[in-house]
Amino acid sequence: AYSLGNARTGSKFHIKPGDRIVVSEMEHHANLIPWQELSARTGAELVWFKVSDNGRLDLSNMDELINERTKVVALTHQSNVLGTIVPLDQVTAKAHSVGALFVLDACQSVPHYKVDVKALNVDFIAFSGHKMLGPTGVGILWGRKNLLDEMPPFLTGGSMIETVTMESATYLGAPKRFEAGVPNMAQAIGLGAAVDYLNAIGLDEIHAHEVELTKAALDGLQSIKGLSVIGPKDLEMRGGVVSFAVEGVHPHDLGQALDQYGIAVRTGHHCAWPLMRRFKTVATTRASFYLYNDFDEIDALVDGVERARKYFESR
Repeated sequence: AYSLGNARTGSKFHIKPGDRIVVSEMEHHANLIPWQELSARTGAELVWFKVSDNGRLDLSNMDELINERTKVVALTHQSNVLGTIVPLDQVTAKAHSVGALFVLDACQSVPHYKVDVKALNVDFIAFSGHKMLGPTGVGILWGRKNLLDEMPPFLTGGSMIETVTMESATYLGAPKRFEAGVPNMAQAIGLGAAVDYLNAIGLDEIHAHEVELTKAALDGLQSIKGLSVIGPKDLEMRGGVVSFAVEGVHPHDLGQALDQYGIAVRTGHHCAWPLMRRFKTVATTRASFYLYNDFDEIDALVDGVERARKYFESR
């Protein structure tokens, strides 16, 4: 988004008044606010796909949203709140048919199952290190080489320069042109180690394990009186994230009770306020699963939620 905001007039990356940027209601703020800012700075129109009651992306008006004025379509691959995996084939094809760039937020997918960038037919993919056992403050941007070579840098300084005069400068090719200053070396090495570790285990094995854990969690949680799952209630096109609400118990109270039982969950809006408003709530409790979780921990989660529910019901 920042590079597009710096693009020169006439460039394929130049965003101008009347252009359109398409996102969705289920985006993490990290894949929403940059596009809001780009829209505000350039005068481009920001529009979005809505989310259905069952937590799926509503693509029924895709031809209306993605039109000849569309320059960018930016979507999450998997919702960090709902666990929904977004079907991309139709959307990427439509975006490219009108000449738009497709940007994919893969923070919730790449660490959990195999992602084939060529098969997905996207232009850019971004994901973070700390979601995949790596350090904080580091991530990866994958892009088509021809696009990266043409895209203007969003930061300037040392290390990304080819030549410099007092009047102008030329930049190195990608990826160095986007890495101004001293590299984040320690974090990059840590991220590389995390990638090697996950590959050694195997993403297919990790995904299969998460599917079984998610099934057990959905079955157990939905048996609890007054508990409602926010998002898909089956395993079709969904990942290992389950958000839920318990009638009469505020998510923050539930989270604190579970913490006392030794169970770690996330409570709040999960950096997705628009999605919370879509489901007419201010917060949920979210449990998420990874390669280090086991079925005993799923049982502890279900038992802990039931124990907390009974406690607050009796107050």
